[in-house]
Amino acid sequence: MKKTNAARILDRLKIDYELKEYKVDLNDLSAIHVAKDVNMDIKTVFKTLVARSDKNDIIMACIPGDDELHLKKLAQVANFKKVEMIHLKELLPLTGYVRGGCSPLGAKKSYPVFIDETALKWSKIAISAGVRGEQILLAPQDLIKAVNATVADLIK
Repeated sequence: MKKTNAARILDRLKIDYELKEYKVDLNDLSAIHVAKDVNMDIKTVFKTLVARSDKNDIIMACIPGDDELHLKKLAQVANFKKVEMIHLKELLPLTGYVRGGCSPLGAKKSYPVFIDETALKWSKIAISAGVRGEQILLAPQDLIKAVNATVADLIK
């Protein structure tokens, strides 16, 4: 496995992690597919979503793979009146990542990251390594530290 920018960031920060490969299905890029393929509980496989505020700021939210982001909760914790999901065509130009491979680590720019509080229930969670077909498993506290994340209730 080739190290991604996300993995190199964790190396630089001396944070322990494990890389786990999975088979990419272009017809199903969901976190649910990933969880089945890496044999993990879907509640421990976190997807990274990108949103834009009413002030045009970009923010990232990491939530369990089978949950839905509550945009009003995200806006409130991020101190905005409103946030909405970015258009898919904006993902690559804004983050450098493609759908199914978006990581809160190593994006083109350093965006504020918000992680759902359920992450703290687990000793390890999985996030995208920044490419399709690869996940990073790490302690949620280490991810929070690595991206200077805000932990909050973000799901419906």
